[in-house]
Amino acid sequence: MQIRERSTPNHDARPEGGRIDMLVLHYTGMKTAQEAIDRLCDASARVSAHYVIDEDGAVWRLVDENRRAWHAGVSFWQGTENVNGVSIGIELVNPGHEWGYRAFPEQQMAALELLARALLQRHPIPGDRVVGHSDVAPLRKQDPGELFDWPRLARAGIGLWPTQWAPPPADIAAAQAMLAAIGYRAPGSGTLDDETRQVMIAFQRRFRPARVDGVLDEETAARLAAVARAVSALRFRRRS
Repeated sequence: MQIRERSTPNHDARPEGGRIDMLVLHYTGMKTAQEAIDRLCDASARVSAHYVIDEDGAVWRLVDENRRAWHAGVSFWQGTENVNGVSIGIELVNPGHEWGYRAFPEQQMAALELLARALLQRHPIPGDRVVGHSDVAPLRKQDPGELFDWPRLARAGIGLWPTQWAPPPADIAAAQAMLAAIGYRAPGSGTLDDETRQVMIAFQRRFRPARVDGVLDEETAARLAAVARAVSALRFRRRS
């Protein structure tokens, strides 16, 4: 894979003693690739990512993997508060929900597969820690969104997509517990409050993109249980 270099000042040192064990996928949410890259390289913007993949499959490296890029912001996953400190961030060029959200083209997805497989060879990133920006910041972010092909990545050995059903949660409290077990910062109120609804929407964007409304319907509940079981199985294998 040919990688083009573009330097950004927006990075700093990773926490001492930490390791890279997360991959966070984003969309740029800007009208053009050039506009997005320029912003990621603008010191006043204070945002960046390790890599940018254009819709034609071109890959740009902005930050060395050993440095911390500023891509996730205020975020949380599986107890990790400083997601930037332990993750690689990849921005996929796409106008996003504000500027004409569209499917991610074949060339872009193929380049992402190649890059992600290389990253997984270099870093111990398990499937349940390959996430979207909306997973780690569900109250703020929507990317990469419901048009992103997570099942394709999972078939390539990148990330997680359950293939077996599981008994659905009995009620909202059980659903909140499953969301927390998967990795989301989920309330434990036992009610479908606004925060729980936003987290549920993030889950649906990832695992039930045909319906993104925050409602715990039968299909969403079944998928939630299946993902929770798959994550539990991955963790069990890591401990064994």
